[in-house]
Amino acid sequence: MKREFYLDQASRGLRMPIGTDLVLHEHADQAQIRTDGKRLGGVIVDAANRYRTPLAIPLMDLTREKSALLHLLGIDEGGSEFHFSDVPSPAAIDRFDRGIERHDFTPAIQAHVESIRHVARSTNLVPVGMCIGPFSLLTKLLADPITPVYFAGSGLSADDEPEVKLLETMLELSTRLVLKIIQQQIDAGATLMVIAEPAANKVFFSPTQIEAGSDVFQRYAIDANQRIRGLLRAAGVELFFHCCGELVPSMLRAFDSLDPAILSLGSSRLLWEDAALVRKSTILYGNLPSKQFYSDTLVSVADVKQRSRELVGRMRDVGHPFILGTECDVLSVPGCECTIKAKVDALLTAG
Repeated sequence: MKREFYLDQASRGLRMPIGTDLVLHEHADQAQIRTDGKRLGGVIVDAANRYRTPLAIPLMDLTREKSALLHLLGIDEGGSEFHFSDVPSPAAIDRFDRGIERHDFTPAIQAHVESIRHVARSTNLVPVGMCIGPFSLLTKLLADPITPVYFAGSGLSADDEPEVKLLETMLELSTRLVLKIIQQQIDAGATLMVIAEPAANKVFFSPTQIEAGSDVFQRYAIDANQRIRGLLRAAGVELFFHCCGELVPSMLRAFDSLDPAILSLGSSRLLWEDAALVRKSTILYGNLPSKQFYSDTLVSVADVKQRSRELVGRMRDVGHPFILGTECDVLSVPGCECTIKAKVDALLTAG
């Protein structure tokens, strides 16, 4: 699908949450659905139809890729709590190399890819891919990723500091895995790819170092995504780049260098001001505070309606392409389902 399609949707006033998780949790056997590609694809279709959007956005499950990477390295214990303290052995990396070439992925990754294939083959919806960004995946692999990133920003290299060597090794493995999973989704029919990089923010990168001239953000957060952008461009697939973290302007300008069709930002950002830093051919998406939708104390239905009207009005005033949506995926919270859905409905209907 060409970029003009998405720009046209924005000009028509498309609104949509990233809300497939809400629909999935309506099923008692949602754990089984996560590894059943056809049924997972059906949930994605149901979500697109419910939210009245032509974009079939998959589940934003950012745990899948870590499990896949550990599996490829032969680490089947520890799960989400496992962190690397040393560079994987040559034997483990050789196992990774062989596994990634034969697509030896976990059932969750396989089902994710098949869910996109189901959308592409069975519907007229836009089949959208989804993958965690390389840097955000890296941060899940180390107990303390902030320190080696700071070391690198201070000028230390992999030869100088073992923690930087571990950082760079795991970033390269993460990037290779993400590229392979993205290619699988492209082969399944994805024409728009969501890359979720929530960790590319000022918690993990020192704004002081960046302002002093360090290229650490470019090297670790952007360069790998430029490799992804090259893959997508060669395949004729557009980029939907997502980062809901706290940013400084230089980070936003770096995201703009990726030339995304859609740029999704967190509720801490004032999109009508960010529009000055983003090219007009990129749609700004968001950025209602969906992480707070579970609580009427934090954000009420009336708040969602008011913020929706403000965002639509201000973005119209600055003349930048815009799709009203959420700052991140809207997660189902036990006991709060009706509260959350009322706010999603308010997003879709606020005048």
